[in-house]
Amino acid sequence: MRYEVTTIDAIEAVPADLWNALVGSDHPFLRHEFLHALEITGAVTPDRGWSPRHLLVWRDGSLVAAMPRYAKEHSYGEYVFDWAWADAWERAGGDYYPKGLTAIPFTPVPGPRVILAQEAERQEILHVLAEQCCNDDQSSWHLLFAEDAEVDAWLQVRPQLVERHAVQFQWQDQGFGDFEGFLAAMTSKRRKEIRRERRRIEAQGLVMHRLTGEAIDDSALEHFYRCYQLTYLERGQHPYLPRAFFQRLRDCMPESLLLVQARLAGRPVGSALCLQGDRTLYGRYWGSEVEADCLHFETCYYQGIEHCLATGLTRFDPGTQGEHKLVRGFAPRRLRSLHYIVDPGFRDAVARFCREEGGYVEAYHRQSLARLPYRHES
Repeated sequence: MRYEVTTIDAIEAVPADLWNALVGSDHPFLRHEFLHALEITGAVTPDRGWSPRHLLVWRDGSLVAAMPRYAKEHSYGEYVFDWAWADAWERAGGDYYPKGLTAIPFTPVPGPRVILAQEAERQEILHVLAEQCCNDDQSSWHLLFAEDAEVDAWLQVRPQLVERHAVQFQWQDQGFGDFEGFLAAMTSKRRKEIRRERRRIEAQGLVMHRLTGEAIDDSALEHFYRCYQLTYLERGQHPYLPRAFFQRLRDCMPESLLLVQARLAGRPVGSALCLQGDRTLYGRYWGSEVEADCLHFETCYYQGIEHCLATGLTRFDPGTQGEHKLVRGFAPRRLRSLHYIVDPGFRDAVARFCREEGGYVEAYHRQSLARLPYRHES
């Protein structure tokens, strides 16, 4: 089959309905509205080191595949860290940046990275895309947080891609029914500790509320953004995302939003903003104006689990990092990324590093599984 590949330097260059027709119903971060919000509000622009180079694959005038892609002038906002690789290559006299990147900016969420029409042949499409991505125009190209089936398919098409492993923690419904059913599947010690943490919220006078869709009004969004900023300012940083980005999400895809509010004496003091698909809840952004025992755990984890159980969502991805998720019922999941390095010698060095690192990741994954707080019969 003959395909035509075009490159666009802004997501708005392709109609939203054409792009979204390729996106599955469980992946809000791949939606045209999300990617457009990043670009139109200035979070993802050439001035900030993100130059969109999205790829579109056409057949007989119909869009059959697409892939978000960027030329990057740095490695911020990716969560698969390659700063040491960049330093090594530049010490050797090379230019690591700009590099190619296929990922969702500032969003370490696993999912498809090549979106396909139902009738499209994945392997044929990947061969076409590989010609665009795996070339000598840049030092490297990086595919982050792709699903396992897609990673396997890429490795068949381009065996020289270097594979790197990581671990995140996710909650999966095992037929718990409700939150008490979830706790019943845990060991007695952990069950008591979680109940104690939730009682601490009540004892401090905090009341939790979950707002969805259009119930997230301007005042709730304004308060959330103040909290979100505080999370960064406490570390001496500026937030990646502007308020206008969240405003656009609320206006353009309200059905995908869940806002968890903690209120004290009727006034909101903490917030967490999640996105949701038809199967998965994604915890992403959080902050608080007060210091309160266990507030982070309640707002970012327990409220999300309750929401999933109440609405039929079967998976909760609460965000990257954090062993504290493990003891609260979030199981370790291995994730994979792929890296194309143009220089053969540098590629071999990176591959050796990733193989050695992968052994540690595998050991960590096994150890984490052994520490899950569920009863053996569960």
